Formats: sequence, C-alpha cells, structure tokens
Amino acid sequence: MEKLIRFALDYVSYVVKGGAKFYAWMAGLGILIAIWGYSFYIQATEGLAVTGLTDQVSDGLYLGNVMFLVGVAAAAVTVVFPAYAYQHKALHEVAVLGEMVAIAAVTLCNLFVLSHMGRPDRLWHMLPVIGIYNIPNSLITFDVLVLTGYLLLNLVCGFYFLYTKYTGDRINRVFYMPLIYISIVWALSIHSVTALFINTMPARPFWNSPVMPIHFISTAFAAGPGLIILIFLLVRKNTKLWIKDEAINLLSTIMTYCLGIALFLNLSEIATHLYFPTEHTLGLEYLMFGVNGLTALVPWFWASSAANIIAFVMLLIPRVRKNYRLLPVACVLAFAGIWVQKGIGLLVPGFTPSPIGEFTNYMPTLIEVLVTLGNWAIGAAMLTVLLKGAIGILLGEVKYATAPWEVRGNVVPFYRATPKPTTKLPWAPSGDPARYEASKPSSGSRTRRRRRDALA
Repeated sequence: MEKLIRFALDYVSYVVKGGAKFYAWMAGLGILIAIWGYSFYIQATEGLAVTGLTDQVSDGLYLGNVMFLVGVAAAAVTVVFPAYAYQHKALHEVAVLGEMVAIAAVTLCNLFVLSHMGRPDRLWHMLPVIGIYNIPNSLITFDVLVLTGYLLLNLVCGFYFLYTKYTGDRINRVFYMPLIYISIVWALSIHSVTALFINTMPARPFWNSPVMPIHFISTAFAAGPGLIILIFLLVRKNTKLWIKDEAINLLSTIMTYCLGIALFLNLSEIATHLYFPTEHTLGLEYLMFGVNGLTALVPWFWASSAANIIAFVMLLIPRVRKNYRLLPVACVLAFAGIWVQKGIGLLVPGFTPSPIGEFTNYMPTLIEVLVTLGNWAIGAAMLTVLLKGAIGILLGEVKYATAPWEVRGNVVPFYRATPKPTTKLPWAPSGDPARYEASKPSSGSRTRRRRRDALA
C-alpha cells in the first residue's frame, strides 16, 4: 500500500509541473470546461429542448461523436496488438500510450452519452445492478456497458504496467497477458456493438446494411491511428521520449489500408443505392445532393469525401507517408473527414425521411456546440495528464525510492530530492546521503584535455 500511495503522489506531483506552454494549454482547456459547465447546467435544467433535436431527428451531434470516438478507443488495438502478438519492439516500448488514448476516448464517449440523455434522472437506466436496464430493447445501454468494461480493462492494464515500471518489479505475465488479449478482442466488440446499435433498425434503410460493422471498424482503424500518429509526433517534438520511426511507419501503413477499405465500402454503397434509385435511397440522396431544397448536409458530405480521398492519395505515396512534415496533414484530413462521415453524415440521413415521409433539416444549437467543445476539452485535458505521467515513468523521471536519498537509475522522485543527476563517490560510506554529489560530464576532447594537463 505504501508503494501505491507513493506511486500516486509521484505521478500527480510530476504531472502538475510543466513549462509555459503546458500551463497555457491547460488554461485554455480550463476556459472551455468552465463554459461547458454553464451550458451543461442549462441543458440539464431545461432538457433537450435547447438543442436542435426534434421528434424526426432524435440523434445529432452528441451521438455522432459517440459513433466516432468509439472507433478512436478501439483503434488503440493497432498499437497493442502488434506490440504483444507480433513482438513489434518499437510499438512495445510505447504500447502503454495507446492504452492511455483508449482511456481518454472511452471516457469521452460516456460524456457524450451523458450529454445526450438530457435529464439526470435518465441515468437510472444506465446504472447496472441498481438501475433498470432496458435490454435488449435499448442497445445504447448495452453499448455503454461494454464501453465501461473496455475502460476498466485499459485502466488495469495501463496502470499496472506503469506501476511495475515505477517500482522496478517484473510484470506478472500470468495476470497481465490474458487481460491484454481480452482487451484486444473487446476493442473489436465495442465497435461492432455500436454498429448494431443503428444497423438493426429495418425502418431506417440508410443504416440497415450488413457491412456496417465492417465499415465502422475500417474507419476506426483509419482515424484512430491518425490521431495516435499526431500524438506520437508531438511527443517526439516536445518531450525527451523518442518514439522510433518504425512505430509511426507501421501505424501509417495500417491507416492507409483501412482508409482504402473504407473508401471502397463507401463507393460500393453509393453505387448500389444510386444505380437503380428507390424510396430507400432518399437518405443518401439527401446527404449527397439535397432533397426539396434541404441541402444543409451537402457541403459537409463533399468536403469530408474530398478530405478522405486526398488523405488516401497522400498515404499511398511512400515518400509522403514517411515524410513527417506531410504525414500530419494526411492524418488531420482523414481524422476530420471520418469525424464528419461517422457523425452527422451518418446519423442525420438515417432519420431522413422519417417513416411517414417527413424531411427535416437538423442544425446544432449554440448549447450543443458549447457542450461538445467542453466534452472534447475534458477529454484533451485527461489525455494530457495521462500521457504526461506515463511519459515521465517511461523516461525514468518518476521512480520509486525506498529512502528520500536513495537513487535508482540515476533518477530521484520528483517531490523528494533535487532533480539533478547524482552519483555516489567510490570512497563514500554506504547509506550516507551527505556524500552524494552532482556528476559533471567531461568537457572537451581527449587531445584538448591532454594539452591542458601538460600546460598545468
């Protein structure tokens, strides 16, 4: 228990310290979170009437983000699976960072589900054991259940790994590896359940497609690695942790294949529905061209399609894919394009037209936009804290010491001693902290040192 308490104290004390850029970043997120608190209060007191949702379009920006972020959470498997199943050394060194991304993404998913409820009393139907689960009639409760299970798996795996790294103990593979493989299978299941959440509705032909789970997983493994690549490049630039090129190159390759599969499925869907149009193709026509003058989603569809195609073409070129100045551009384009495609570009056309033939434009209100930005700010702040602490442990800057003056790996705990590297003089008696002095690297070449000694 003492080690666990020290782990928590060292982790927190390391995370709260940083430079001007870190504090500016967290302050900006704090402002968005404060605005989110006020906006969420208005929505919780007045209900979903303050949003743009209607009886015809009952799912909008909130659940659109859930559909997208479940894929981001599942995409952590693109780091964990090669690291442990194929012993990919470069990814194995940073696999825990992928688990931190999954933790933040799943938490963000649950935040958006909470925002979509409208009233706090509806939480009664989301709490297992003590609440009333409406399963199987309401698949969203089952979706939240599997998401929470995936969150717990990543919390246990990620922080157990960090704890053993912190204490210097060996990982208990009998305990750890089964959890890793369960989390890999669970990652695929959470996105399959999310796809079943909408594609099991025969009254909504736009969603009622057997390839929907495959399409969800392919887009997840395109957008998720894109975000992880951006995070890895930022970590390389702003911290001492060096993530090898092999790790980034493998993720970009996975992203290329999966984005190509997603585009192929999109084109197949368009060709199937529009070659011989029926009343079941009205949702797709509304999305692509507009119907009866309702064209709110048309610019979003064509912009997201262009972004995905440009990103795919860039990733197909090896020189561009391995150019770490151009690769972020492709990642941002794919991430944004899939966010639109799996968000409002998927949900709203499914509700249009309604079963009785009504066409309704959906436009998010200011409250929806502010709550959405606040949710993303909470997720970004959480991800920053998780990654910063994990990087500190991976670098050895946060380590367990049995005494305030004990040095392990030439690094001392952040809150108990000087941050300067220390060495023990060979003549110092054992256990005497007063005889520890800062090590000084030698300066100059061997020839210059010899000349200086000769002149002396």
